[in-house]
Amino acid sequence: MMTIPIFGDKTEQADYKTRYGVYAVIPNANKDAIVLVQAPNGAWFLPGGEIEAGENHKEALERELLEELGFTAEIGEYYGQADEYFYSRHRDSYFYNPAYIYEITHFRQAADPLEDFNQIAWFSIDEAEKKLKRGSHKWGVRQWQKKHGNSSS
Repeated sequence: MMTIPIFGDKTEQADYKTRYGVYAVIPNANKDAIVLVQAPNGAWFLPGGEIEAGENHKEALERELLEELGFTAEIGEYYGQADEYFYSRHRDSYFYNPAYIYEITHFRQAADPLEDFNQIAWFSIDEAEKKLKRGSHKWGVRQWQKKHGNSSS
């Protein structure tokens, strides 16, 4: 069994809320860039988000991609789980965030994003990895890179 990587600093006295999330590495056709979503606070993330009650990973990811990007997508390989501990100033809460990372193999712009407060941009793989705020998301990009063998580092 694979060990689940853990990112962030766990504060012993903090009360962590568990927030299960599903995220996607979405490459362009040449597989030399991926799309990231910038939250209103300026932080960059892989597209995706919280899994709502009653949703499986696929349903949650499909909903999130439509909300954030306006994309319909084919979900490919599951890269695994990476856990993250973090404090959200925005929500004034500590979160334990098991992140489930998937690859998107094909996508189509089906609509305008439902969430119009995010910025969406494409970055080279290395630049994307530098911009990503969460260690679990950086880990997901590295898993995708391993499979595609296109790391420039």
